[in-house]
Parts: sequence; structure tokens; C-alpha cells
Amino acid sequence: MNKPFAKPPVGQPALDARAAAVLREIVEQYVETGEPVGSRTLSRRLPMSLSPATIRNVMADLTEAGLLFAPHTSAGRLPTDTGLRLFVDGLLHFGELNEQEREAITARVGASGRSLEDTLAEASSLLSGLSSAAGLVLAPKSEGVVRHIEFVPLGPGRALVVLVNADGQVENRVMDIPPGLPPSALQRAGNYLNARLLGRSLGDLRRIVAEEMAQDRRELDELAAGVVAAGLATWTDERGSRGGSLIVRGQAQLLSDVTEIERLAAIRALFERLETQETMLRLLDLAEKSDGVSIFIGAESGLFGATGMAMVVAPARGEGGRIVGAIGVIGPTRINYGRIIPVVDYTAGVIGRLLG
Repeated sequence: MNKPFAKPPVGQPALDARAAAVLREIVEQYVETGEPVGSRTLSRRLPMSLSPATIRNVMADLTEAGLLFAPHTSAGRLPTDTGLRLFVDGLLHFGELNEQEREAITARVGASGRSLEDTLAEASSLLSGLSSAAGLVLAPKSEGVVRHIEFVPLGPGRALVVLVNADGQVENRVMDIPPGLPPSALQRAGNYLNARLLGRSLGDLRRIVAEEMAQDRRELDELAAGVVAAGLATWTDERGSRGGSLIVRGQAQLLSDVTEIERLAAIRALFERLETQETMLRLLDLAEKSDGVSIFIGAESGLFGATGMAMVVAPARGEGGRIVGAIGVIGPTRINYGRIIPVVDYTAGVIGRLLG
């Protein structure tokens, strides 16, 4: 999975071996410490013998090319987003996960007996823990044929809606119900809906039931009718037809080393965007356009509009290569790309097999 040296970004000259070594070392030090890197540090760490003066000249050339910048008046340099892109595309080397790592991911994400939500949450937590960033998993809501719907009382004022798709996938939602609602009303509501499934999708069922209930409610008393209406509303995606479950874990990781007010504001805006339907659709679009892992640095994805942040995302593909979701990691631009990319790639395959 090691990548050869790739072409530089459009408009950038190809780097010679000396400049490439300096850029690589600066990025690797930035990923490790987050601090500017000076010529004396580089002279001790570079695989080739270069004087600090020579290194300073190379750093000046890289700065003029827009690949490095000086955060303040010190002699140290940090990579720009363009420099990070060049590093990821051409200078980064990453390997495959070993057998033990693959087995650990498969066992943790693919454990039996979990609901879909729990499985996605576990995958998101796994990615967050392995990357020290925020892990996200997106699975589109199923609009396929529904096999069974059931309402299960949980306690005063609450019930569980259980939806079983034709492929056996189970989704659970908690809904509010009137306090003191008898179990018989929940049973009548479930019987009413199941009698109308007949191989229909949830969208078809919503439409048919809405029409019937608008015309005649004789088959249901008022309480049971309320459960039906509320239960279907629980699954209704009013913001679009391609809704999904977007589960994010590890948001606190993004705040662990933030000191600048501007970065803090950008991350808060990112959290707000993660809750929107637009973001879910954009994540799916990004995944569909890629055969494998995609890396977006700074504002490249057009998703968050935030500099200082990076996203690694991969499509989760089921049978026949059909997109069934997307998984990824969002973190500061100094995330460990070499470690995260193979983890995201393999986990996407596991999730694809589960959802597909």
C-alpha cells in the first residue's frame, strides 16, 4: 500500500530529493508535536548530511513556493495546507494493517447481538480511539421493503419502535407516548401497520396510512391512531429523501490541544454542521466519488469551510459495490495520516459487509 512519489499540486514545481526530504521531515515533526521546526532540528534528523545554512535556503524556497510558512518571527516553519497535500499525495508511505489489527477491528465492530445504531456507534468510537480525532460513521436510512413494525412499552410516556427490513436489518427508535397508554393500544397500532405492509417500503406505508387515517379512523381508537402517527413520524425524514444515521464520537479529541480562539470557533461551527442533513448528503457524495480513501485538507472538501482541519473518508460498499454508507475521521491537519488511512480503509470494508 506504499504510494510512489506523486505529481505536485497544480502550479507547483516538482521537488528534488533534498527539498522533498526537508518537507517530509517538517510534516512528520508537525504531526508528532504540532510545533514549528527549525533548521538545527532538521540537520540532526535528516537522512542526508546538510548544514543548517543549506537547510535554511531549502526552507526559504519551500516557503516561497507556498508549501511552508512561519507562524511567528522564529526561524521555525510549519507546512501549509498545500504542503500537507503534497506530502499526502507524494511523500507519505503507509502500510497494511497486520492480521492482529484486522482481527481486532472485525471483532469489535462486527460483534453479534447489537442493534444497527450500537454497531455504528462502536465503529465511530473505534475510529476516534485509534486516531485521537473524531470518528464518524454514516449509514443511509433504509427505504426498502419493511417486513415488520412493533411498538414495545418502555415505561411511562415512552415506547420503542422496532422496524425490521426485508433483509433482516433491525432499527430501533424511542418515541414519546401519552402517559398511561394501555399496552393494548400499542398492540392495535402494530397490528394496523403490519396488516398494510404487504411488501411496501416505509415511504409507501407512510403515504397509505396517512390517506387512510385522514379518511376513516374506525379501525383504530384515538389513542392507537396517535401511536401510529407518532411512530411513523419518528421515521419520517422531512428534510430530504436521503437521510441517514450520522454517528460521531470523540468530539472532545478536537478540543484537547486547541488554544486559539479562532480554531475553537471553527470547531464549534463544525459540530453544528455535523448535525445537518446537508452534511450527511455531502459526506455520501464525497464517498460515492471515490473508489477508496479520500483525504481532504483544510477547506478542500467544501464541507466545513474550516482551515486547520482535515478529513479522511472512505465509502462503505455492500454487495455489487453499492454504496451503503461512509466512514471517516475528522481532526486537526496534523493527524497521523499514515496510521489513519489504512484503519479507515479496512473499517470501511467491515462496515460495508455488515450494512450490505
